[in-house]
Amino acid sequence: MSRYFIGRLFRIIPTLLLAVSLIFFAMRVLPGDTAEALLGQFGSRQAAEALREQLGLNQPLWKQYIDYMAHLVKGDLGNSLALGGSILSLLVQVMPYTLVIVCGGIAIGVALGIPLGVLSAVHRNTWIDYVARIGSLTGVSMPGFVIGIILILVFSVWLDWFPMVGGGNPSHLGTLLYYAVLPCLAAGLAMTAYVMRLARSTMLEVLGEDYVRTARAKGLAEQVVLYKHAFRNALIPILTLIGIYVIVVVGDSILIEIVFSRPGFGRLIQGGILQRDYTLLQSLLLLYVAFSAIVNLLLDLIYGLVDPRIGHSHHER
Repeated sequence: MSRYFIGRLFRIIPTLLLAVSLIFFAMRVLPGDTAEALLGQFGSRQAAEALREQLGLNQPLWKQYIDYMAHLVKGDLGNSLALGGSILSLLVQVMPYTLVIVCGGIAIGVALGIPLGVLSAVHRNTWIDYVARIGSLTGVSMPGFVIGIILILVFSVWLDWFPMVGGGNPSHLGTLLYYAVLPCLAAGLAMTAYVMRLARSTMLEVLGEDYVRTARAKGLAEQVVLYKHAFRNALIPILTLIGIYVIVVVGDSILIEIVFSRPGFGRLIQGGILQRDYTLLQSLLLLYVAFSAIVNLLLDLIYGLVDPRIGHSHHER
């Protein structure tokens, strides 16, 4: 198992290196001039040239790449061109606001999606199944930020239960969570719909397998058949979708943060695009790629724990 995990870990390194390189060069070939965007429309040509020299933008692209990689190996993401100061410190400041949405949305999506999907499959073609399928279809049809707008309308405007905008005080956990309830629901309900649909279809497929019918013929309790035999074999496809959707939730959280005017990664990305702050944007994209790689690595590890045959098959290869 350990060799399987180490092998997967080493496979991620070239992927990350390629992703970092693509992000670096993509930021440099985007249309527009960074110096002119920072100085504004009233900046002179001389000032723009001086700023390019100060930022190192007049150096050859290969030298900029080597300097960037050298700083990145040291853990230095550089400074924001538009906001000033260390990018790492900016990320640390806003990370609690984004992290609480991502973790809350994933928790809601898994806690609701899997049980509802299994319940819908077990009670196939009953009113429970019909209600669950209609709910999942509605959730799939609406992205997270649209659900967020609906939640604001209902729980903030009409009922006045939760704040409409803001992120709360990160030093006070209760306030932080109070402001995050609606954003977490927006991210979590969208994920619930996808997880529930896959859990239902996978459970239905597994429940029709011969070994499930054999287990029932042996007189095993229905709970044992469902959760020890059927659910465990249906878990790997469900985990695959969860792993993919965890990455999607991170992307959704950016739009959800903009809807709720939260000071998270969404605001940084929005400001970086408007001000062409490519150092900030490439750092945010790099963080997203690194997070995706870690999620995939953890997913591979969970595969090996759920079904040890996976780890053994890779070891034999």
